[in-house]
Amino acid sequence: MAWADIVIVGAGAAGLMAGIYAGRVAPERSIVVLDGARTLGAKILVAGGGRCNVTHDAVDASAYAGSSQHAIATVLRRFDVPHTIDFFRELGVELKCEETGKLFPTSDSARDVLRALLAGAAHARVTINHPCRVETIERLDDRFRVGGAWGMLDAGKLILATGGKSLPKSGSDGQGYRLVQALGHRLTEQIFPALVPLLLPHDHFLCALSGIATPATLELWSGTGKRLHAITGAALCTHFGLSGPAVLDISRYYLHAHHADPAATLTINWLPEHSAEQFDRELQALGPRTPLAYLRALLPERLARALCAAADVDPGTPGHVLSRARRMALVRCCSRLPLPFTGSRGYTFAEVTAGGVPLADIQLRTMESRRCPGLYLCGEICDVDGRIGGFNFQWAWASGYVAGVAAAT
Repeated sequence: MAWADIVIVGAGAAGLMAGIYAGRVAPERSIVVLDGARTLGAKILVAGGGRCNVTHDAVDASAYAGSSQHAIATVLRRFDVPHTIDFFRELGVELKCEETGKLFPTSDSARDVLRALLAGAAHARVTINHPCRVETIERLDDRFRVGGAWGMLDAGKLILATGGKSLPKSGSDGQGYRLVQALGHRLTEQIFPALVPLLLPHDHFLCALSGIATPATLELWSGTGKRLHAITGAALCTHFGLSGPAVLDISRYYLHAHHADPAATLTINWLPEHSAEQFDRELQALGPRTPLAYLRALLPERLARALCAAADVDPGTPGHVLSRARRMALVRCCSRLPLPFTGSRGYTFAEVTAGGVPLADIQLRTMESRRCPGLYLCGEICDVDGRIGGFNFQWAWASGYVAGVAAAT
């Protein structure tokens, strides 16, 4: 039976990071990475529009959801942003910080990031075998037996870095969850797409505004009217509903809340620098100016006209003629427009998966399983998902580093 001291399942960001650091810590150990994809690093290559948003300049646990922020922070501290910058510099990839706080390679090429990681793994004497989809894992007395159509391999220690379910064509199709459950692990009650566009009814007026992007504030409300979460950023109208950074960021909170409380709703404020009360006061002070003249100074004209139509307001009506009922309808449409989402675009278009293995079942100092000694978990298989902007990659680097070092020590 073939043998490896450490087997890593998954050659994505977290798995490659774990392999590199395991090899650096214990160069005498045999380390094998198994991945089912024909092309390695698909998620890295498509990240950031093909530029790969490697991390963010200001990362803390408040940017993440899932497990407790205290637990997430414990892992992030072990390999922070300065460590990430230095790590990629060692691999020959310089990073630049953009105004948004996102860090990209100076070459703007995701392929350079993947090449550097693969070169780093090779330099650390890590063997990467693909396509080798892992179908079974068995825990024996003193080892793990990993198997698939390609054969079997015994391992002294095992690192699962399989990802979740997002972008299944990249290889992360949920197989990791089945493998970890077979080793005695539980999963969170909910596992669902995150950082995912949301769907509106096809006849909703916003679907006719495809291509319009503008800053907005999205607010999540419980069925009892309590505000649960709010995010401000760019929102993009599409033919299917809404996308854009603010929508992607709030999607996981909405989908999570809606599962427990079907009456939970999202609303959008198209004038994020104006409260409803302030907007109402400014409408009352329009005098002979029209609502359209006021709104198109703040919004794309097509959107301004559509909001007037949704409120049944003639855009050419002078402000001082506008009835209170129509004025309040316009305030609602602009400041707290209900969004009757019918769902999301699913894992195929999600950037990350929410849910997974709870961090409570993992020793945070080592990322070793509390339920299965010798098993380590890192990356998206854990119940951790971050905002858009490089936060999920930073979790991959940090958790992969911790798992790799601990497994090799």
